[in-house]
Amino acid sequence: MASPTAASEHNTSHQETDTAIDIEHVPVADDPRQWSYARKTTTLCIVSLATMVSTMASNIQNPSNSLIEEALHATSSQISWTLSAYQIIQGNLPLLWSAASEIKGRKPVYLVSSALFVVGSAVLALSKTIEMMIVMRALQAAGSSAAISISAATLADIYDPHERGTRMGIFFAAPLLGPALGPILGGSLSQVFNWRASFYFVLICGVVTFLSFLILFKDTYRHERSLMYRSASQRLAASKEPVQSGNESIISKQDSSTSAKDIEKQLDPLHVPATVPVLNSMPGPNNPRLSIQDVNPFPPYFQILSRKNNVFILIANGLIFGFSYCLSYTCARTLANRYGYDACSTGLVLLCLGVGSVAGSVIGGRWSDRVLASKRVANGGKWSAEMRLDSSKLAMLWLPPSVIGYAWVCEKHVDVAVVCIMLVLIGFTSIWMYSSTLAYLVDANPGRSSTAVAANSSFRGTLAFASVMTAVPLQDALGDGVLYTAWAGILVAMELSVLLVIHKGESWRRESEERELRSGN
Repeated sequence: MASPTAASEHNTSHQETDTAIDIEHVPVADDPRQWSYARKTTTLCIVSLATMVSTMASNIQNPSNSLIEEALHATSSQISWTLSAYQIIQGNLPLLWSAASEIKGRKPVYLVSSALFVVGSAVLALSKTIEMMIVMRALQAAGSSAAISISAATLADIYDPHERGTRMGIFFAAPLLGPALGPILGGSLSQVFNWRASFYFVLICGVVTFLSFLILFKDTYRHERSLMYRSASQRLAASKEPVQSGNESIISKQDSSTSAKDIEKQLDPLHVPATVPVLNSMPGPNNPRLSIQDVNPFPPYFQILSRKNNVFILIANGLIFGFSYCLSYTCARTLANRYGYDACSTGLVLLCLGVGSVAGSVIGGRWSDRVLASKRVANGGKWSAEMRLDSSKLAMLWLPPSVIGYAWVCEKHVDVAVVCIMLVLIGFTSIWMYSSTLAYLVDANPGRSSTAVAANSSFRGTLAFASVMTAVPLQDALGDGVLYTAWAGILVAMELSVLLVIHKGESWRRESEERELRSGN
């Protein structure tokens, strides 16, 4: 545990992140942040491909739902389960993948999860019953969830905060491109072949992703920069201390002395001076090999939830995500039932939502970095994570009106061109906000980025599950007009929560850090 002096330095360093080295900048061998531009870009492209395939798989079946109902003699409720099962598993399993990645590294987790995704996709394409399809969608989601949860942490491994918003924006365009391309690809393949063709396509993409991780991906994880690893190492060292003292005759005095110094050097302060020598990033004689049994993923998860600033942003992100999935599902039904569109035409219209989302992610990410840089200059070089959230204010003005516009355009059966315009605006503004809030979670939780992103996945997956399961009954009972006017009101409340974090988040974080230091966490 750090001394009182170290604790004091910890508080000071958080307030002046430009002059102190925090856990994200502990020196390591083969520092991923010092990699070449080509290596970083390759890493960015691979994780972006993985997330794009994962999100594409979530809604590629939407234009084909009516065909699946007919072929497998399924009900609308069962079709909803194929979508919601994917969301609830994809949203909540990342907590386990995140813990595994903090011990075993990113690459092994990517490989195992990609293999599960391939198996799930293969059996899914061959499913003969709707029950088998639901089960395989769950397995497919389990495999896809790792990429969703640890990709942002992978980028945090290789990019510094000042460039993270731009890279997050580019990266997040990929998982948004998936839902954009999914409906048009699924609709076209189903129209030309049959509904199984879309799942065969996903299978091929899964194989390509697996091979990319196997051959081209270089692990970005360094355990010295992981709070979870440090904490687990300390617990393991404490538990083995009596055993080690009882076997001193096996270990030379020189090795024993070196081990004690190295462990003390590695595990004591989280904020270290710039002169600390590079630490060995691979487990060696003095770096204990931990297993998943040594790590309980839930304490770090609950520690993320113990911070009020995190909770407000997690709820906000969950609501944005839940709204987006409700929209894409019900829009497909509206186009099929009220406009008489086939699978291919439905996919083309839903592409507008994806195009707006991609544009919002890329532009919003760049704007996020620009706002953070300008505020840092205005603040004399000092910065806080909350400064990034100011970039979301512009999108806040346009999101609720766009949702209300969509609601009544669909309700009054206005020309589909207007529906397309509303979908572009909704995608652009909602994801503009999401790219800023996701980058904020990473910035506000140094050393716990993968756990923070896993918590984000849990919230968004759970709320997406709830929104998809209630979408059809609410749409049938209320119509698009009332349903999405209500959603606009919910999104206004979401925006107010983000504004609250902008004004109170920094003080909340300081209170949480002081409490954690007092408790020894």
